[in-house]
Amino acid sequence: MNQTPFPAVSVLMPAYNAERYIEEAAESILAQTFTDFEFLIIDDGSTDGTRSILERIAARDSRVRLVSRPNAGYVVSLNEMIGMARAPLLARMDADDVAFPGRFEQQVAFLNEHPEVVAVGGMVDFIDYRGRLIAPGGHPAMSHEELQDAALSGKCPLNHPSVMMRSEEVRAVGGYRPEMEPAEDMDLWLRLGERGQVVNLPVTVTRYRLHDKSVSAVRQSRQLDRFRAASLEACARRGIAPRFESSAPWRPTDRVARGKFNLWCGWGGFNRGDRLMAIEYGLRAVGLIPFTTMSWRLLACALLKPPKPRTAPASVADPTE
Repeated sequence: MNQTPFPAVSVLMPAYNAERYIEEAAESILAQTFTDFEFLIIDDGSTDGTRSILERIAARDSRVRLVSRPNAGYVVSLNEMIGMARAPLLARMDADDVAFPGRFEQQVAFLNEHPEVVAVGGMVDFIDYRGRLIAPGGHPAMSHEELQDAALSGKCPLNHPSVMMRSEEVRAVGGYRPEMEPAEDMDLWLRLGERGQVVNLPVTVTRYRLHDKSVSAVRQSRQLDRFRAASLEACARRGIAPRFESSAPWRPTDRVARGKFNLWCGWGGFNRGDRLMAIEYGLRAVGLIPFTTMSWRLLACALLKPPKPRTAPASVADPTE
């Protein structure tokens, strides 16, 4: 429990129709080794069982501050929680991810030791809709300079629900800009980067879930357009030449892209000895791109070969690249 009038960290977690994952996400926050935090949750007008799950969790832990209201949107919820927050540090969390127990302890210690840093992220393990590991070590460590270069080129370098920020600095830049949704995070990293350093630590802090209903999976076209706008505006503010580089969506969109995504997931399962996972994604890949030998190769390996550590074929798309 908190030993001071105000907590050290305010956790911001919006939730909308997340009943499948919300309990695991919330429990991963409540199980942090660093305990001096308040847990702000906005149930953004959910129509499933999300609210009842959260009410049960809030009833047994006084650190949880739950607000349930009609749907207003993801960015509106984030800004509302920034206004509610009492702590000098803000930690982001999404309703479908899982934080490792030492996440807050590591990030708080780093920010205390580096006052020049205004926001810090960490690496993530990619998991699928059932929580099975696809690939470890996503969003690699980056210095401030590397991170800003990546953002200006149009690549979002931080995993949003794995970031901890200084409240004062976030409020100073006006929080999240609704017009930049669903690239509101990259836009914020660029604006914060003009007030201090933004870095990504070489430690894995979150299990990041990839599934078909996530925001960035269903709004790819607008997200890429907003990435471009955020980059161009940042370059103009900094007085430098535009650096944005067009790239393909990192989440699967068309049939071929979804097929390659399932290949990546399937090989991830096979490489870690999960035959059933490999078979599931192999069947999906065959259904999506049946005329590709890679689909049949994955399925054949999953059915006939004993899973063992190996390197995934180079032609398999890795959505983190």
